[in-house]
Amino acid sequence: MNARHTPWHLLAAAASACLLVAGCSDSGSGSSDEPDAVDLEPLTGITSPETSTPPSGSVVLSPSGLHSTTFEPATRSIVALDDARTALTVFDADDAAVPPRSVPLPGEAADVVPGSDGIVLAPMNGGLAAIDLRSSEIRNVDIGSNLLSAATLSDGTVVAGDDSGSIHIVDFDANRSQSIGGLTSVDALASTEHGLAALDRHQTSLTEVDVDDRSLGLALRAGTGAAHLDTDEYGRILVTDAAGGELLVYSSDDLLLRQRFPVGAQPWAVAYDDKSDTVWVTTPADNEVVGYTLDTGIPVESHRFSTVRQPDSITVDPQTGDLYVGSATGEGLQRIDTAEQG
Repeated sequence: MNARHTPWHLLAAAASACLLVAGCSDSGSGSSDEPDAVDLEPLTGITSPETSTPPSGSVVLSPSGLHSTTFEPATRSIVALDDARTALTVFDADDAAVPPRSVPLPGEAADVVPGSDGIVLAPMNGGLAAIDLRSSEIRNVDIGSNLLSAATLSDGTVVAGDDSGSIHIVDFDANRSQSIGGLTSVDALASTEHGLAALDRHQTSLTEVDVDDRSLGLALRAGTGAAHLDTDEYGRILVTDAAGGELLVYSSDDLLLRQRFPVGAQPWAVAYDDKSDTVWVTTPADNEVVGYTLDTGIPVESHRFSTVRQPDSITVDPQTGDLYVGSATGEGLQRIDTAEQG
């Protein structure tokens, strides 16, 4: 438990958990304590207007829109999916003058996330691809599901989630996987030192996943329309509630809603900076990115920057704290030196 959370927030979170969690249900391959069932049609995005303020920092042109922008620390690369989602666009974080390169994928990817030591993972319809950014070599495991998400656990285990609500434990060496069912969809996966949690956007819920026991655990409601998540160095899970206009902060050692904070617009992408303990959230409706610190027990706004149009994905350089914003409409990759910008 993080000592910076106040007793009031602990009591409020515990009360929320008691109100939201219902009885246990058995789905065959997994079970969970679930909030009252809902079946939402998730938001596919928030439309941005034309920019009225020049983007903060600097912008590098891109050959297409950038989607699911992520940072790969071993190769110092910023990686994103192109508009067709059939290739990676790879930028050099240390030299903006180097043109971005394209790495074709074996299919259409839903996301791209860091793996380990120069590897990124791309969940696709039918399989999970592991791309070595140094050599552009690709390994693929056929899974037979439409994958939406992927993550690497602290012990190196790779997992992926699909659109039918299953989590797949992937073995690249054996070219096989085992699955845990029980959700409606697995739209994002959060790996912390305490384990794994799955975001189901149709149920707008966050659920513990016990990989060793192949089962689901406690489930909590994630606002009224969850969008994206990230994790931080304290094991917290940070979720944007786009429909509810809030930033939600969960603990993962014991899954509880610890903090919630109105953003003032529909929050979308989220990324955490370990160096400054700042949570960055984009608000595409006004082409901005907002920084919040969490060390007072509630999120406190610390920064606000103008962005490129349609800031649907963001990532942070863990070495420098620089913030990168990808424009989904082809206006480039924005770099913000947050320390310099103040």
